[in-house]
Amino acid sequence: MPGRDPLAGITPRTASVLCYIPGLGWIAAIVVLAAHKFRGNRAVRFHAFQGLYLFVAWLVNGTVVRPMFGELIPQFHIHGIVEAVLLVMSVFMMVKASQDEAFSLPLFGELAQRSMTESL
Repeated sequence: MPGRDPLAGITPRTASVLCYIPGLGWIAAIVVLAAHKFRGNRAVRFHAFQGLYLFVAWLVNGTVVRPMFGELIPQFHIHGIVEAVLLVMSVFMMVKASQDEAFSLPLFGELAQRSMTESL
């Protein structure tokens, strides 16, 4: 059916929660930021940006922290601690987003607010 919005059935709450799914949330965040449907919804855009910054933290942990500290101090797995913290943050934000709360994580929330302001 031409003209049908593929995001028509997605509520703002669902879109916000999807942005925090570990490993896949970045895809939802990019779709949300590109979607005309959510362009005017500041809360959803905030969650999308914050979810993207959390994903960047996952990437940095896996590509920088793990190799660097794995070689320097092999018995101390700091990357595992960082990974656990990021997982807890992602689940926490999924809960907050499901409650329609735009909770601002330290650093990530500030970056998301700045990105939101600059993208409008």
